[in-house]
Amino acid sequence: MDIRVLQYFLTVAREGNITRAAEILHMTQPPLSRALIDLEQELGKQLLIRGSRKITLTEEGLILRKRAEEMIELMEKTKTEITSSNENVSGDIYIGGGETEGFRIISKAAERVRKNHTGIRFHLFSGNAADVTERLDGGLLDFGILIEPADIRKYDFIRLPAKNKWGLLLRRDHKLAEKEYIVPADLDNIPLIASRQSMAHNELSGWLGKEYESLNIIATYNLLYNVSLMVEENVGCALSIDGIIAQHENSPLIFKPLEPKVEVGLNIVWKKYQVFSKAAEVFLKEIQELI
Repeated sequence: MDIRVLQYFLTVAREGNITRAAEILHMTQPPLSRALIDLEQELGKQLLIRGSRKITLTEEGLILRKRAEEMIELMEKTKTEITSSNENVSGDIYIGGGETEGFRIISKAAERVRKNHTGIRFHLFSGNAADVTERLDGGLLDFGILIEPADIRKYDFIRLPAKNKWGLLLRRDHKLAEKEYIVPADLDNIPLIASRQSMAHNELSGWLGKEYESLNIIATYNLLYNVSLMVEENVGCALSIDGIIAQHENSPLIFKPLEPKVEVGLNIVWKKYQVFSKAAEVFLKEIQELI
């Protein structure tokens, strides 16, 4: 597959129209159509459904769009790394991670890097461990910030000096809001919104003393902000870690820690035998010095 043809395909997928895509690409319609037909023949699959007014993607076309976007993003990232100056370190650093208060140390390292190297830019991706490791393994991220428990055996890593507590995010007028902490029996028959991270389920099963699936889980999430709105609207309470959703005196929500206490650590990880860009090397050095 030619990168140029993949860019043609992505433009058509975005515009949904061959004529508009040809105008954007500064080419005529016939060679664009021919390139797309050749791509379909190369792959042996139909990628586009050519309607009278709009072009839509087949299931295979949707897969190719996702992978083509990743391939072009990786190509641009590689080009930036190779062409960066040896004298003045510049370039892009790509970091993915879950939302956690422990990300502050990453922010501090980024601030120190930017003081000395104004040509370095940071690109952040938010997601759970599965989202982050997929992009890390594909070369789209330089570093991943993984909340424990997460399988980090295939990565090099540094354990960050940060701890988060598991607890329950609930409305201030909820019947459990007056409690100092949450014990397993408090969760019986309570509508719960829970993390999709399967390894977290195992840890919480140990705390519960029974199967995690025995809880009344009505929804799942990978990031917490939208869930906090569901909690505000009284859809349910959210099992989460602390420090993500800000709580203040006038906040409608409150966080109550679990008892016995369940704490999780945080790791910054990268691929083994990773060849870093100059910018990523500078950032990793700052993280090591901070810790």
